[in-house]
Amino acid sequence: MNVYDSERMGEALNAAGYQSVNVPDEADMVILNTCHIREKAAEKVYSELGRLKKLKDTNEDMIIGVAGCVAQAEGEEMLARAPTVDLVFGPQTFQALPDMLDELADNRADALAENGHIKKAKGVVRTSFPAEEKFATLFETPRQPLVRSPAAFVTVQEGCDKFCTFCVVPYTRGAEVSRAAVEIEAEIISLAQKGVSEITLLGQNVNAWHDEAGGDIGLGQLLRRLAEVAGIERLRYTTSHPRDMDEALIEAHADLPELMPYLHLPVQAGSDKILKAMNRKHTAADYIKLVERIREARPDIALSSDFIVGFPGETEEDFTATLDLVKQVTYAQAYSFKYSPRPGTPASEDPQIEEDVKSERLARLQELLNAQQVHFNKAQTDETLDVLFEKQGKKPGQMVGRSPYLQTVHVDADETVIGKILPVKITKAHANSLSGEILGS
Repeated sequence: MNVYDSERMGEALNAAGYQSVNVPDEADMVILNTCHIREKAAEKVYSELGRLKKLKDTNEDMIIGVAGCVAQAEGEEMLARAPTVDLVFGPQTFQALPDMLDELADNRADALAENGHIKKAKGVVRTSFPAEEKFATLFETPRQPLVRSPAAFVTVQEGCDKFCTFCVVPYTRGAEVSRAAVEIEAEIISLAQKGVSEITLLGQNVNAWHDEAGGDIGLGQLLRRLAEVAGIERLRYTTSHPRDMDEALIEAHADLPELMPYLHLPVQAGSDKILKAMNRKHTAADYIKLVERIREARPDIALSSDFIVGFPGETEEDFTATLDLVKQVTYAQAYSFKYSPRPGTPASEDPQIEEDVKSERLARLQELLNAQQVHFNKAQTDETLDVLFEKQGKKPGQMVGRSPYLQTVHVDADETVIGKILPVKITKAHANSLSGEILGS
């Protein structure tokens, strides 16, 4: 989501006459787009601001902004703790960035007139939740995307109403809001006309998307419409909640060859006690039954998930239930983390598990998940996969693409393959990637 938001900020700034540079030393303005999911996120931002202060000390005209969820959480406090910051704005307000820059320019002019310099200019803070206004403003005119890859992200939904007890998203991104289908379709048509062939639909809870503006349709119906857009050959979406995985969406997986056989479906834990404490509102059995239904509809689908270990109250028995669920489901890929208390969330007030216990459990879980990923990758050896090539690799003469299962695939080829979907015979599997040969080359 932050990648997409950063791209949109870049487009807005380009339209206002700015040009991107490669390093902060060359910049007149630096914006840190931040995430607040993990522990100590704010401290890391302040540490980076300390480094940027050195640049601003030599160029007082430089504008430093902080965007995203840390900015949303900190608000005015950020200006107090880091006076070098000029702009603080949350993820629902970046569409107003040109207006914020105008306001900052006025504040600097006032400070210059009063003090003879701009150091005491008032900073600009925007941390409200006008998600409807954000979507409306962003798409008043057709998007002019900065296409750098044949694969692109498109936000279709923001916010979350689930209020999992470990999560800050409802507090930093706000309530669930969906974009209108006609706006989404128009953006994707524009991207396709510029050479994009793969679209990933984004949302904090993307499968809760529904088109209130154009009729009560859900993500499954939207995917069917998008599969008909000329030039779009691949569709993906992330991130999903098990409770919103309805039959229409599952049937889309069965019916649409454009919808890739890869699904990120976070479960977080395998213990019903912990799932209840997390306010997930489903059981481990519910999740397993859902996985079975999805695999019935799309037998070749690869699953990934998120896991949290060391959640408050987790016993060894609870953790073993998580390991058992992983063994029963089997994943092609997964993300696992130690629980970190986020300020303002209910779980942060509960007695915490000792850090060494968290670390030990995480190591055991990751050992199992990594083994499953290696097994899945090895199963692709000698198979032929359609690979969308996106960029050059790190080695000379190497190109990098993505398989239908979202695996990184390396081949020896030249730049002419970028943007093409080509058959690749997989010759070797690695822990986190595949190697292969383009057939017919």
